[in-house]
Amino acid sequence: MIQTRLSAKKLVSRYCFSFFLLVSFTSVSAQETKPEIGTIEAVSSEFSKLIKKDAKVEVVAEGFQFTEGALWLEREQMLLVSDIPANTIYKWTAAKGKEVYLKPAGYTDTAKRGGFLGSNAMRLSRDGKLLICQHGDRRIAMMDAPVDAPKPNFVTVAGAYNGKRLNSPNDLFVTAAGDIYFTDPSYGFERGNRDPRKELSYQGVYRVDRSGNIALLVDSIEQPNGIGVLPDGKTLLVANSDNRKKRWYAYDIAPDGSLQNARLFYDASNEKGVGGCDSFKIDKNGNVFAAGPGGLWIFSKAGKLLGRIKVDGRSVTNCALTPDGKTIFITAETYLLRVKMQ
Repeated sequence: MIQTRLSAKKLVSRYCFSFFLLVSFTSVSAQETKPEIGTIEAVSSEFSKLIKKDAKVEVVAEGFQFTEGALWLEREQMLLVSDIPANTIYKWTAAKGKEVYLKPAGYTDTAKRGGFLGSNAMRLSRDGKLLICQHGDRRIAMMDAPVDAPKPNFVTVAGAYNGKRLNSPNDLFVTAAGDIYFTDPSYGFERGNRDPRKELSYQGVYRVDRSGNIALLVDSIEQPNGIGVLPDGKTLLVANSDNRKKRWYAYDIAPDGSLQNARLFYDASNEKGVGGCDSFKIDKNGNVFAAGPGGLWIFSKAGKLLGRIKVDGRSVTNCALTPDGKTIFITAETYLLRVKMQ
């Protein structure tokens, strides 16, 4: 009788141990067979100078609703990311990972609403203040608090043009002189271009000078999105995220800050892949890292395609580069990704 009980205990013990091994093996196997989130594709031999061929696309944070507006802050060693539907800016650090940085971030009214109401792109002003494109509040705002002690206190930098409220500022760039160039598509409205609250008949590209004066520069792009200036300070790039015209345009910046000589930088209208021509960043050598169909597209300053970081099943929306050129962070819907380029 005693011997029978001992045998039963041994059987249970062996069964539990076998189950543990099965679960462990299954977990490891699942991890090993998990599809890659992205791949590196070189188009030109110059690409290897930017990104090594065996670079990996890593998921460093997830669980977002829809990410955008990536901004790397070198002094704080911190990445800021907008989660637009959540009306929240998150911060990511290597030490602590993903944390809430600021909420509300793009919509401060008390009336309930849905859609893309939160913050989008962010930049630092020349004096180190955080500038935020706020979809819900339909403005570019400055956070009236230090970057390392954020508070939802905002001062409007640009909120109207010719007495009419802006649509939903999307992306911005601050020049060395302190001028702000920004795009104003209709994505922040719950009903897009048909929203009854829309006051402007177009989606524009604007400039805010150091005195706060707002000038309309372009009103012919269907959905102006990403914006940036090449390191020479003479060329402005603008992305069009319209589904029918997936293009990047280039303009010469005149001495008075206006735009001249409009031309096509690159046309991806016939390219397949999730997403459109969205936000981008430009490195110190003028290479353009641009969210486009199927992933992140990398161009030379002359508009030559060098390669892509392909991301499977997710729309890439933005990116952020570290100043040393060794790391790029990518926002892709519910994911925050990282590629160690060198």
